[in-house]
Amino acid sequence: MLVCIAIQDSIEEYNAMQLITTDPIDDDKKEIIRRFHENVRGKKADSSTSNSRHDGKDGHWLERQMGISANRDNNPDLFGYEMKNQTTSKTTFGDWSADYYVFKDRSLGIDRDEFLTIFGKPNMDKDGRYSWSGEPCPKINRVNPFGQTLVVDDESNIIVLYCFSQDTRVNKEEIVPLRFQLEDLILAQWNENSIRQKLERKFNQKGWFKCLKNHNDIYVSIVFGNPINFENWLALVKTGDVFFDSGMYQGNSRNYSQWRANNSLWDSLVTSRY
Repeated sequence: MLVCIAIQDSIEEYNAMQLITTDPIDDDKKEIIRRFHENVRGKKADSSTSNSRHDGKDGHWLERQMGISANRDNNPDLFGYEMKNQTTSKTTFGDWSADYYVFKDRSLGIDRDEFLTIFGKPNMDKDGRYSWSGEPCPKINRVNPFGQTLVVDDESNIIVLYCFSQDTRVNKEEIVPLRFQLEDLILAQWNENSIRQKLERKFNQKGWFKCLKNHNDIYVSIVFGNPINFENWLALVKTGDVFFDSGMYQGNSRNYSQWRANNSLWDSLVTSRY
């Protein structure tokens, strides 16, 4: 059995190394490929030296191996390329808070906790802590049971709308204050110019690359994709291929406004593999 596993791993690594295009390689791309093959390929992430206590600790190890300094800016990770790590099912474009949240509108007199109790859902596994994630998180082209949907307006702003008439919660009159029992109430909005800058600063320079593992969590290949501009990205938002994946919850001040896509989409954008 161990021999069979070793043979299968070798086959996976061989297949992963095959170049799937003959795209030209500039010096920066060559250096990224060199760092991957010298410092990452054939290894498992060692997260024992990371101070991180969340799922990103393997990513921190990968950053160190690739020579990327930890930072919170919105620039590409390495030589104009944005780096992505292997994930189980979906990969993040960015954690981009909205330009407007209803709980930041002083004229409406609602704070963040109240927003979560009105428009979110309690998590009974977390002592009833409310969150704006999972079922209440709005999706494009459909209204969820909490009366929320995601739309793109004529100016390419992305907006979360709430419609009281389409809120199917049986006790919605008790949950939603009278002043919010409205149609097309804006709960959040990402302005076109703001999200364009965030997206294009990271992904529309030289493109992106992703470090891939086999089923034993060993890194085996690196793939690259072309630059992504706002128009192409927004088209994917409109089809639902790129989606809002909120993780906002009580007790944490971070908004966790993630924009993600399933790995099948990322795979379809790959232009070369090494």
